[in-house]
Amino acid sequence: MRAVRPQGAKAFFRMLRSLPARRPGRRGRRGRGALLGGLVERSVAPPHHRLVRQVFFRALGGIYLIAFSSLARQVRGLYGSRGILPVKDLTSSPRMVSMGYERYLWYPSLLWLDASDKTLVRGLRAGQVLSLAVMAGVAPQASLTALWALYLSYVSLGRDFLSFQWDALLLEMGLLGMLTAPVGPRPGPGRYEPTAAQVALWRALVFRLYFGSGVSKLKSGDETWRKLTACDYYYETAPLPTRGGWYAHHLPPPVRRFSTAAVLALETVAPFLVFAPRRLRLLGFWLFSALQGVIIATGNYGFFNVQSLVLGLWLLDDASLRRFLPAPPPARPRPWWRTLGAWLPAAPFLVLGANEILARFHRPREAPRWLEELERRARPLRAVNPYGLFAVMTVRRPEIAIEGSDDGETWHEYTFRYKVSDPERPPRQVAPHQPRLDWQMWFAALGSPPIWLLAFMLRLLEGAPDVGKLLAVNPFPEHPPRYIRATLYDYRMTDPETHRRTGTWWSRERLGLYLPPLSLAPGGASSRLQWHAGE
Repeated sequence: MRAVRPQGAKAFFRMLRSLPARRPGRRGRRGRGALLGGLVERSVAPPHHRLVRQVFFRALGGIYLIAFSSLARQVRGLYGSRGILPVKDLTSSPRMVSMGYERYLWYPSLLWLDASDKTLVRGLRAGQVLSLAVMAGVAPQASLTALWALYLSYVSLGRDFLSFQWDALLLEMGLLGMLTAPVGPRPGPGRYEPTAAQVALWRALVFRLYFGSGVSKLKSGDETWRKLTACDYYYETAPLPTRGGWYAHHLPPPVRRFSTAAVLALETVAPFLVFAPRRLRLLGFWLFSALQGVIIATGNYGFFNVQSLVLGLWLLDDASLRRFLPAPPPARPRPWWRTLGAWLPAAPFLVLGANEILARFHRPREAPRWLEELERRARPLRAVNPYGLFAVMTVRRPEIAIEGSDDGETWHEYTFRYKVSDPERPPRQVAPHQPRLDWQMWFAALGSPPIWLLAFMLRLLEGAPDVGKLLAVNPFPEHPPRYIRATLYDYRMTDPETHRRTGTWWSRERLGLYLPPLSLAPGGASSRLQWHAGE
């Protein structure tokens, strides 16, 4: 039987559009045939995605460049030999040594070979060069493979400071990029069209990214989402607020409630547009793009929103981009074995992704043993990850102030580069840069003191120069302090009238000590820190 030509199918749907409505007497009401034709008319021809793929991978190279460049500014202070969490200490720790060869499987990293300060910096410089190669379209598949291996090397051993969702998302995008990028030194848009399996991989990731976020909010039981009051707190309690977030916090309550409802709708209903016909899918692209634009204006989430925007390109096709970019040369016919070969590596990712979504709901039966084994193997590679920010909204804003003293009486506060501190300093637009210490300070204030915070305070007592560079102002430039402590404050955004009168963006109230004064322990002590009870 001969296949129906797309031109004939288009003519058929145009005919549907011309059918009269059931009640022609009512103006402005289109018939069912017109609606069906409008939705499906431009979906019958096989879509093309070579131009989409080319633009996407160049943008992915740009995201990698942002990630490596951002980390390069902080790596010595975070992971160097005199940093907060030295990678070299982790690789040589007794716990890692006791794992034997399994440590290479559970913590895959090139830094096992060498974790010196020079290697940490050189690895990030190599990542920047490879990112530029991907942006220029030079050997995209080989370059993306190297980029994924490099970034995984840092994330695997990075612990708290490299445990953000956008780090996992970048690794998942990088891994899929290895499977779907065109082969060759300068392939351009590629000789063959992306297969249906390759397009499905990216669209499934878009669906999981948004739908997972929405489901996590609904299933958390958090009353701010149920009562549509989440945006009453969101702008004020965001980890690194922006000036746009300050103004959004003072919008009328009905606007904030509408914003909360819109977020829930965009993250629970709109994701299904990913699998809809072309016009509805394009609608999904613009809705998701608008959501990310608002988030960028009102919050600093590293390169997460840039990733989300770029992923949305896979909801488009080449016809959507030809208004702005020249059409690529015709693709070659794709051999059948290439189509089959694309489904073989795609199948595990699609199965794991579907299982990740289903795991958010009640499943009475245990997962098959083969699926559990597949999950176990994929976990160290960050191949498929759960996503969902702000499932439970924080309703207050505690902040930690680090203070040093020479005499235990007069205390001077360290100023962070981006974290909320001085009430008169306006919120800053930081993204897509990811200031990892400032972010973790926000998390630390929500709970008990983490180990890395004690390590950070130890480095300040030692006067470690690389750690000092992570801060905006060091009140002890000549010598490190003798004592150090952490004080907890509660911050609130000032109202517009107070801001006009005083120029302050925040008001703060001292809650008490988060950590009592500490000092360096004398030589030979079992610990390098000791509590200071006063002299």
